[in-house]
Amino acid sequence: MRELLPELRAWHEAGTPFALATVVSVRGSAPRSPGAVMAVTAGGAVAGSVSGGCVEGAVYELAGEVLASGIPQLQSYGISDDEAFGVGLTCGGTIDVLVAPFASAADHAWLRGVTDSIADGEPVAVATVLPGPAAAGARLVVRGDGAQGSLGNEGLDAAVTDDARGLLAQGATGLQRYGERGERRMQDVSVFVQTYAPPPRMLVFGAIDHAAATARIGSFLGYRVTVCDARPAFATRERFPTADEVVCAWPHTYLSDTEIDGRTVVCVLTHDPKFDVPLLVAALRTPAAYIGVMGSRRTHLDRLARLREEGVAENDLARLASPVGLDLGARTPEETAVSIAAEIIQHRWGGTGRPLGELTGTIHHERREQRRRADPEPRTGPPPHRPPPGTP
Repeated sequence: MRELLPELRAWHEAGTPFALATVVSVRGSAPRSPGAVMAVTAGGAVAGSVSGGCVEGAVYELAGEVLASGIPQLQSYGISDDEAFGVGLTCGGTIDVLVAPFASAADHAWLRGVTDSIADGEPVAVATVLPGPAAAGARLVVRGDGAQGSLGNEGLDAAVTDDARGLLAQGATGLQRYGERGERRMQDVSVFVQTYAPPPRMLVFGAIDHAAATARIGSFLGYRVTVCDARPAFATRERFPTADEVVCAWPHTYLSDTEIDGRTVVCVLTHDPKFDVPLLVAALRTPAAYIGVMGSRRTHLDRLARLREEGVAENDLARLASPVGLDLGARTPEETAVSIAAEIIQHRWGGTGRPLGELTGTIHHERREQRRRADPEPRTGPPPHRPPPGTP
């Protein structure tokens, strides 16, 4: 929905009825993830996409039916790989799409409140009941200071509010199931929770050419990028025009005074002990999702020794992605930035880093957070293919 804000705002101001189609579940390979949306007006205007073009025609027709009836519908699209071209979902996966009408004044007012929160960067989650035993299409909007609307009863509202806040903290969107009154471990009611958290942060330390390239690719990936360096001549807006923020400060001081959460990625490109060591001591105390550190293997080993002298534990040292990046054979700053971005993506989704042509099975991985919910045993350390820190 974030990408459709201009169109949705314009339709709201004009009072234009439209149907919003949302991918709520994906099985197997699919072009778009849960949360992808497409909007269709009563006049036939279209914005967004739910499948990259595969089944948009069918969803367009369904949107017209929903606008005419005023009743939300849940439709599955997909078939096995060998027959996929006959249906139109050419990837062979299956997607479930909820199509809901936005035609009344109440619908438009509700949507305006949500789009205002998204535009203002306020964390907000939207929970929608899927067709079933509960009130299909009922919506609950969850923010940090409360919830608006209802899914049908207080028990279900309370359970979904708790889960929505957890998903917001992770920046995750997903399908949740409950009993009719919010009972856990039951499957009667399906609720799709779509979250709109502010963009995750990328903190780049070291105002060098590699940092400029990393800042550019970080912005491209949707991060809010900060570049920090203690040298005034280097930490300038002119050198980092794509960064959201350029800070001149000692890296460890800035890191200690800024907000870090479980989605933040930290890229340490200084490879100078007087900057690196205090910065990494501070970084390893935070819940940052990824801490990548540039340097040669010799620099890496020296850095580990210095951090041990500072009292950093081995399980904390295992969090470091060092030397930073995947082995792509990168040479230029731009190629190195691609290598770093590739490792961040791999760390987020749990990929192998190997060519897809060498592998079998599903192409798309679940988020690490989703796997942790299924497997609560704590896992520490770098991805399986990376040797432990200190290995020559």
